[in-house]
Amino acid sequence: MANNKNNMPGDEQGLSEQRLIRRQKLADLQAAGRDPFKITKWDQEQRSAEIKENFDKYENQNVSIAGRIMSKRVMGKASFIDLLDRDGRIQCFVARDNLGSDEYSIFKKYDVGDIVGVKGEVFKTKTDEITVRAEELVLLSKSIQVLPEKFHGLQDVDMRYRQRYVDLIMNTEVRDTFKKRSKILSAIRNFLADRDFMEVETPILVANAGGAAARPFETHFNSLDEDFKLRISLELYLKRLIVGGFERVFEIGRVFRNEGLDPKHNPEFTLMELYQAYTDFHGMMELAESLYRYVAQEVLGTTKLQYGDKVIDLGKPFERITMTEAVKKYSGVDFAEIHTLEEARAAADSKGIEYEQRHEKGDILNLFFDEFVEKNLIQPTFITEHPIEISPLTKKKPDDLEHVERFELFMNGWELANAYSELNDPIDQRERFQEEERRLAAGDDEANHTDEDFLNALEIGMPPTGGIGFGIDRMVMLMTNSSAIRDVLLFPTMKSLGGKNKSEKKAEEAPALDAKISVDEAMDLLKKYNEDPFHLTHGEMVGKLMRYYAEKYDAKNADFWQVVGILHDLDWEKWNDAETHTVKAAELLEEAGADPQVAHAIQTHNSDNNEELPKPESKMERVLWAVDELSGLLSAVIKMYPSHSAQDLNLKSVKKKYKNKKFAAGCDRDYIEKGAELNGMTIEDLLDSVIEAAKAVDFQ
Repeated sequence: MANNKNNMPGDEQGLSEQRLIRRQKLADLQAAGRDPFKITKWDQEQRSAEIKENFDKYENQNVSIAGRIMSKRVMGKASFIDLLDRDGRIQCFVARDNLGSDEYSIFKKYDVGDIVGVKGEVFKTKTDEITVRAEELVLLSKSIQVLPEKFHGLQDVDMRYRQRYVDLIMNTEVRDTFKKRSKILSAIRNFLADRDFMEVETPILVANAGGAAARPFETHFNSLDEDFKLRISLELYLKRLIVGGFERVFEIGRVFRNEGLDPKHNPEFTLMELYQAYTDFHGMMELAESLYRYVAQEVLGTTKLQYGDKVIDLGKPFERITMTEAVKKYSGVDFAEIHTLEEARAAADSKGIEYEQRHEKGDILNLFFDEFVEKNLIQPTFITEHPIEISPLTKKKPDDLEHVERFELFMNGWELANAYSELNDPIDQRERFQEEERRLAAGDDEANHTDEDFLNALEIGMPPTGGIGFGIDRMVMLMTNSSAIRDVLLFPTMKSLGGKNKSEKKAEEAPALDAKISVDEAMDLLKKYNEDPFHLTHGEMVGKLMRYYAEKYDAKNADFWQVVGILHDLDWEKWNDAETHTVKAAELLEEAGADPQVAHAIQTHNSDNNEELPKPESKMERVLWAVDELSGLLSAVIKMYPSHSAQDLNLKSVKKKYKNKKFAAGCDRDYIEKGAELNGMTIEDLLDSVIEAAKAVDFQ
C-alpha cells in the first residue's frame, strides 16, 4: 500500500476499512496491468430504457451498454449485477462460462459503485426480468468511496444538497426531477420559438444592477479597477434590444440577489424575461396562461398539477382580480375608500400591519396583500393594477395615475410571474428613477440607481411593449411537486462546511465572555421568578440546546450561551407582555450582577415585538432565535410519543406536525421561519438540525 501511486503519505489515516480494501483492489488491478483509469472510451450504443422499452427489437441481439454497478449478487459460477445508466437500471447476467475463468475472477473483485462496460445478448430470465448476458465486461472506473446503504440511500438533507452527484445516483425521484426541469426549459423555448421570439444573452456583470427591488452582490473588476455588481434582473438590457429593433426577445439566465435563504428563495436563481413590442400587459396575460398550459401538457401530459394535497387546474381560465379587490376580499379593508397616507396608516394600525415611515399609501396596500391575500391564491390568479410606488418601470393607467398596468401571476400562494405594460416615456422614467434615488437615500437598500444609458435608450424611442418575468425554479417546483427550491437546483447555495461568517471569526478572536453568573446560578434565578413547570423546563432545555450549538460554533463561550438560553424568558411568567418582554428581564439581570451582554443577547429574541430592542447579529443570538420557539414544538411532539423521549423524534413526523398549524397552535411558525432565515437554512434543515441537537441533550 505504501508505494501505491494513488496514496500520498498519511493518506490512509482516517479511511474506513472498506475504503482501504477498495484502494488495495485498485492497486492489485494496476499491478496486473488492468488500470481502469487508463481506459479512455467505451462504445455505449444502447441505454437501459431503450432496451427494456423495445425488448421485441433487442431480444437475442447483442448490445453494448455502460453504467454504475448498483447491486451485485455472486452465486458461485454465475452472478447478477444491476447497472445504472442515465435512463435507469438494467440487470446483467455474469457467468464464468461466458467470460472465462480469469475474467470472472477479476469480476468478483468489482464493487458496488464501480463503473463498467458490458457487451452481450439480451434475453429474459425465468422471472421475466429483461437482462443482458455479459460476454465482455470491462472495468471503466473504480469507485474507492463507498456509496450509501442501498435501502436507505442518501437521506441526510444537508449532505444530499452538498453531494448532489451521490443524491442523483441513489435517489430515482431526484433524477426524475432534474430530467423534468430540462424538459420544462425545452418546452418553454419551443413555445416561444413558435411565437417568433429570439433568444439572447445579456451581461451578468453590470455597473448598475436595476430592474427589480433587491440588494445586489458586489465584486471588483481588477483589470478596470472598478466595482461591478451581479445582475438582479434581465430587464434593462432586453429593453435596449427592443429599442434596437428586435421586437420579440427573451433570455433564460441566472440572476443574483443578496437575500436570505428559505424554501422558495435561493440567492442565485433562474429567471426568464421576455419583451414583445406593440402589445401590453393584457397580451402578456394571454402569453403567460398559454405558456403554463402548454408546458404542463408537454412535460406532464396533463393540465392538472398535483402539489401536495392540492390539485391546481391550469385548464380553466385563470382568475383576474385587482390588488385592491383582493385585499378587500381577504382582509375586509377597501383601499378604494382610502385616499390619504394617514388613512392608510390608520387601517394598517387597526389590522396590526407593521410599516416604516418611508412607506407610502401604495406600499401599505402591498403590505396588506402580503399579509392577507398571497397565501389564499392557490388556483391560477392574475393580480392586476398595482400601486405606482412599487412599480417604478411600469406605465400608469391612463384613467388612474395611482396604479399601473401590471400583473403578477400566483399559484399555490406563490408569485410565479410578473408582467407590465412597459414604461417607454423617458421623462416619466427619469422622475421614477429620481424617486428611487430618494428611497435609496432614506435607507431602502433595494431601491434602484438612475441608469443614464437606459434613459438614453428610451430617448431614442421604444415602441409600446409588454414584458414579463417568470421564476423558472418555482415553475419547476410546482410541476415536480417539490417543497423547497433547493430540491430543483442541482447545486444550491450552501454555507461552506466549517465556514464561519465575519461575526463568528470576530468572536473566535475575542476573549471568552463572562456572564458573571454560573449555569447553576442562572437556574436558581429562573426558579426565583418562575413557578410553572413548563417555563422551568423550557428554560433548562433551551439552555441545553444553546450549549450544544456553542460547542459546535463557539466552544470557549459554552457557559455563556447556556446562561442566555436558560434566562431568555426570565420575566415571561410574572410580566407577561409581548412588547415589553425581556425589558424587565434586563433589570432583573442587572440586580443579579449578570454581565450586560447577557441581557443584550436575550433581548434580541423579542426584537420583532419591540423595535427599540437590539436585533440578533451574533451567532449566539441567531441560534437563540432559531431554537426558542421550535423547542416548544418539539416538546409537544415528544408528548405524543408513548416513550416521551426525544430519541423517537424524526424529521418526517416533526415536519408533518409543523405543517399542521392546529398542532401546538401557540408555536409561532413565522417566528420559526425567521429563525431558519437568520441562520441561512431552510425550515427542513433547521428541523433536522434541532432534532439532532434534542437527541444529543436528552431534550424533554
